[in-house]
Amino acid sequence: MSNLTELCEKFFKCRDFYEILQISRTASEKEVRKAYHKLSLQVHPDRVKDDEKLDATERFKVLGKIHSILSDSEKRAVYNSTGKWEEDDDTDDMETKDWGAYWRSLFREITVEEINSYEKKYKGSAEETADLKRAYMSRQGDMDHILEAVPFTHTAEEPRLRQIIDELIANGDLPEFPEWNNESPLKKERRRRRWEREAQEAARLEAQHEKQRKRRSSSAVAELNGSLEVALLERKKQRESQMDNLLESLTAKYCNPKPKKRSSTRKK
Repeated sequence: MSNLTELCEKFFKCRDFYEILQISRTASEKEVRKAYHKLSLQVHPDRVKDDEKLDATERFKVLGKIHSILSDSEKRAVYNSTGKWEEDDDTDDMETKDWGAYWRSLFREITVEEINSYEKKYKGSAEETADLKRAYMSRQGDMDHILEAVPFTHTAEEPRLRQIIDELIANGDLPEFPEWNNESPLKKERRRRRWEREAQEAARLEAQHEKQRKRRSSSAVAELNGSLEVALLERKKQRESQMDNLLESLTAKYCNPKPKKRSSTRKK
């Protein structure tokens, strides 16, 4: 059975925890947490297509374990000194721990409004530029990889992204790789079609999820209405029973008076 470092190699093509999270070895606990959050969102099993869930689940487990080590000062010190992590209970913990619950204990649920707000702040920011530089360098100018690695990007964003990277190249902040300016038109067209298909699939899934949400909401309302109806009927029965008892009591008291006893007469 594979240990953690082997799983890192398998799913991230890298054994170094810091390199996987794309942070320095001196990163603060807050920076570790932020990097884990950012990367885990990309592989969260609830946020990928059905055919990617199995792989995403395993990646999600690995990232959770990495964060649990680097966020623990003693475990992190051991890892920093040895450069590896080979605890005996590693694999058992990976399989038995609820990493979804672990994730939710660290991060609250994010609303669509918050995501949209973050996207507006992210685009054009120093954070986006840093992510673009990292993605550009990791695959030597491959636009396919850039669009996959940088958040909130798609084929319609290519002109803006190219302008940013071209300026970084002109300023000497990035080298100019052959792939960057010599991409074939066929590759561009394949990428455009793929993103269109993915956008259509995303729209379909969102519509499906919306229907499910409405069904759940309708079911909850129906259940609530049913419960209220039962309660009201029960209350009505109780009131009717009380009224019947009251009428019986009044009838017995006023409508059917007991005959008075005749007084005995003495014979004279």
